[in-house]
Order: sequence, then structure tokens, then C-alpha cells
Amino acid sequence: MEWWNFWWIIFPLMGVAGGAAKAWERGARARHERRLEVMRAKAELRGVRTGAIATAPATAPEAEAPHRQQLQKLFAAHDDVTHRWLDYELDVAKLIAFPAMSDGRQPLTAAFLRAKKIADGLRPDSVDVRIAKDQLAEYRAAVTDYEVAFDVAERDARRIRDSSFSESERKRLDTAKQLLTVAIDQAATPAERQLAYRRVREELDGLISVSDEAIDVLEKKVALELTTGTTDAASARQAASTTDAAATADGVTKADAERQPVPPASPRPSAAAPVTAPGRVVHPKPSR
Repeated sequence: MEWWNFWWIIFPLMGVAGGAAKAWERGARARHERRLEVMRAKAELRGVRTGAIATAPATAPEAEAPHRQQLQKLFAAHDDVTHRWLDYELDVAKLIAFPAMSDGRQPLTAAFLRAKKIADGLRPDSVDVRIAKDQLAEYRAAVTDYEVAFDVAERDARRIRDSSFSESERKRLDTAKQLLTVAIDQAATPAERQLAYRRVREELDGLISVSDEAIDVLEKKVALELTTGTTDAASARQAASTTDAAATADGVTKADAERQPVPPASPRPSAAAPVTAPGRVVHPKPSR
């Protein structure tokens, strides 16, 4: 018997081979799915151990809420440092007491000013602006550097005070401090306050860099004291005038009253002539 007489056997064999291939494919797919499940289980286990359990992706509003909150916190920290710096920048008395805070030649002050410039440049326009994670991280780092640089510069300025000035320059600073007290003193006269203000400007010229905004604040304080003093003086003069007018009016009234004639007293009726009603006749009683 020749082998080619059994050529038809090839078809059943192909069917068997196809079934075996499909079975192997299904087994491979099942094994792959089991491996994926094992990997997911391991990932969840690692998340539990590190405190970060895998969750479903957050929706858009839920994802924006942490972003907005982070920006709000960063904005608050940024503004807080700026306000603390403006307390020095706009207060001439503090600039005289701690001149290093306005001196860009001081290394720590210069580092703070650079950190401020970087933080201001990286600050978003508002908390509603969407920025990338790397931009948010960069801004957070800039705000942190800004806070640290200010704290270091402030501590150094309070430590050295006016030690970097010469003896004559320190005397000028002391004079300016005393004159500044007079310039905003309500008890001083307007002429004294104006003179003290001009002397303060002269003493600080060339020693401390006072910004135009600080000068405006100081001028408003001096003008307020001048206005208050003028108002008080005018009120005192008006009160004195009112008192004099009242006293004068009282004097005239009394004088007029003294000059008026006193009306004569009505005559008292005598005992012999009893008072009777008009038209009534009184007959004398007969004596007994």
C-alpha cells in the first residue's frame, strides 16, 4: 500500500493542529492576565505599605481643587513676606534703626532682593490659572527661597544695626531719629514740625536710600499732624470766642436789668379801712 493513498489524513491532522494552537493561545492569554493581576496586586500592596493606595483617576473639578489650594497657600506666603519687607521699606523710623534692610550693597540684602525678583517673576496671575506641575514646583521653591532670604537678611540687619557706619554718620542717624520724633509730634508747633521734617531729609541724604513711597508716607504723617494741630488750635480759639461772647452777653443783660426802674410796691390796706368788694355797703355795728 502506497502512502499517497492516505493523503486525506492530512486534513484531520490540520484540524487537530489548529485546535492545539488555539488551546495554547488561550492558555497564553490566561497566563498573561494572571501575570497582570499579580502585578496589580503587588502594586496595590506597595501602595498600602507606603500609604499611597491606588485610586481611580480624579475628575476635573477634583483635580483642580488641590492645585488651587496650593496656589492660594503659596500666594499667602508670598504676600506675607512682601508685607514684612514693606514694613521696613515704607517706615523711615525702621530704616533709620535698621539701615541694612535698604542697603543693596549688603550681601544678604542683595540675595533677598534677587530672591524677591525671581519669586515675583514666577508668580501666576491668579489662583485660577492652570500651570504645569514643574512650574508649580519651581514657584514653590522660589517662594521658599524668598522666605528664607528675607529671614536671614532681617536677622542680620537687626544684628548689625548701624555698625557699618562711621562715628559721624551714626551721629547723623541719631539726630535724624530725634528730629523724626518731633516731625510727627502733635504737641510741637507747625513751624517746629516743618523744620524737623526738612532736617530729617538733610540728615539722611547720602546715608540711607529712602524710597519715594517712604517719603510720601512720611509727608502724609507730617501733614496729618499739622492738620490736626491747626484744627485743635482753631477749635480752642472758637471755644474761647464763644465763651467771651457768652460772658459779654451775660454782662449786657445784667447791666440792662440794673438800669431798668424797679416798679413801686403796692400800698397795703390799713386796718381801719377794710377792703370790700366794689359796690358793697358796709354798715357799722352798733356799740353795746
